[in-house]
Amino acid sequence: MKNLFARFRRKPTPLAVAPRDDSSSYFATQFQEHHQDTQLMVSWDTRSLDLHTKPYDPALGTLSLVKLFGQDPQLSQLGPEALSVFGNYLEYVQVEAGRQVIGQDEQGDFLLIVLDGTVAVERVQPWGAKARLGESRAGDVLGEMSLLDAGARFSACTTLTSAKFAVLGAAALDRMMQHEPRLAAALLAWLARRLSLRLRQVSARLSALLTRE
Repeated sequence: MKNLFARFRRKPTPLAVAPRDDSSSYFATQFQEHHQDTQLMVSWDTRSLDLHTKPYDPALGTLSLVKLFGQDPQLSQLGPEALSVFGNYLEYVQVEAGRQVIGQDEQGDFLLIVLDGTVAVERVQPWGAKARLGESRAGDVLGEMSLLDAGARFSACTTLTSAKFAVLGAAALDRMMQHEPRLAAALLAWLARRLSLRLRQVSARLSALLTRE
């Protein structure tokens, strides 16, 4: 466990003061550091206002989360109690159809877990063509790559139907790492596996599209 979280610790700044342990605020601070690199930084607070999201009952949202993740081979091993604790770190919202919840090439400090509804995942190619990379449904996660590395979003995500989401922000993830380190470690390992699989799937889909054109 110690070695796992060592990878998320920032190197101490060589100042004439005692080094400060920033491991408990890594994900939130990395967006501040990368903010100067892009004009497309979109926080969840900003996106939520733009979308005119409606709050969703946290108790019902947590129940949906526990049910969905309880079907996952990895996360189900945590048990309902631990999944409920994870649910306490999330914000639950409802979004109407036809709304872009994540924009391509923007930088964002949150990920979305689809609780209900259908979301189109698309990418505009350099020559202007739009490629539909897939559709996400209940149990899928959107935007985890940017949350983990503070980089630009690879694709845009737009609701095809009205949808409900659980939102995990960078600050909430930091709090989880500080107060629930074992749960945070399990979540990060799970996200890494999902991200690896998704990248392979997207690479294969893009290769197929390029072959046809």
